[in-house]
Amino acid sequence: GVIYAHARGRKVYLTMNTLPTNEEADRLPEAIKEAAKAGVDAFIVADLGVLDACKTFAPDIDVHLSTQTGITNWAAARAAYKMGAKRVVLAREMTLQDIAILRDKTPPELEIEAFVHGAMCMSVSGRCLLSNYMAGRDANRGQCAQPCRWKYHLVEEKRPGEYFEISEDGGTHIMNSRDMCMIEHIPELIDAGIDSFKIEGRMKSSYYAAVVTNAYRHAIDAAVAGAPLDPLWVEEVNKVSHRPYTTGFYFGDPGQYYHDATYFTDADVAAVVETCDADGNAVLCQRNKFYRGDELELLTTDAAPVKFTVEHMYNSEGEEIDDTRHAMMAIHMRLPRYAERYSIVRKCR
Repeated sequence: GVIYAHARGRKVYLTMNTLPTNEEADRLPEAIKEAAKAGVDAFIVADLGVLDACKTFAPDIDVHLSTQTGITNWAAARAAYKMGAKRVVLAREMTLQDIAILRDKTPPELEIEAFVHGAMCMSVSGRCLLSNYMAGRDANRGQCAQPCRWKYHLVEEKRPGEYFEISEDGGTHIMNSRDMCMIEHIPELIDAGIDSFKIEGRMKSSYYAAVVTNAYRHAIDAAVAGAPLDPLWVEEVNKVSHRPYTTGFYFGDPGQYYHDATYFTDADVAAVVETCDADGNAVLCQRNKFYRGDELELLTTDAAPVKFTVEHMYNSEGEEIDDTRHAMMAIHMRLPRYAERYSIVRKCR
């Protein structure tokens, strides 16, 4: 995996931010040595014992302290730097002013990373036992089942089986958080001294990762160039599955969303590009059904999405077809421009 990423100019950070047991601590040295041998660029850790082991057994590899460490102040960030951390991923509960103060009171060599997009935890930066208790899946070990999103009812002790709604703002999802979206506030985040923006992507699709990262990349480039943010990129983050958006704790309390735990999206993936020539003649792999005459969008990494109407498409036998009714079928059709492999064709709702 490291060889594959490095060949494409990408870095690999190895996430080791669980809270290990004694038995796992015994196995840490060997795991760290093997990761170093593979060439990882940094370790992301939450536990002080893991931090110490990384600095002992792979001293030349950078260590980033995970958001699970719960760094909420400059003193903790400064201590992390003294212990060998090159970067700290701040707790999601910090305000923009808190971050600016932390930046001012920590060594400039310490890199600061903060979450800008994705699901938020109703507990403090993932330090939660709810999933472990209710589903046997430990949130502090990367397995959260998100029971905070579930719908709850009240049961009276002597009336088993009789469920009563606990209504608040029309719903009973009493712990359900909104999703964070800071794409319209990139200049303020840069001014506060944040070096790296983190997009929450656990259990998300490759489409989600691609669309959101692409949108934030353009937003960051615009901010650095002093240019206004194109509303197009704000629209993009609505074309992935998400809950109602909030600006997190950056500007105050984000508030909960009690009505339901439904995800929203303005678009669905129709197909993924397998091959394409310079004229746009492409072979696609179907992901969701679409029809001749539908308006689709081509999403690539190097340009804004391009709208086009499906005029002609063919199956693998060269027969013209009116719809893509078979899952994962190969589709031959003309795209409005060249698209590299894995570019996305989607249908807006």
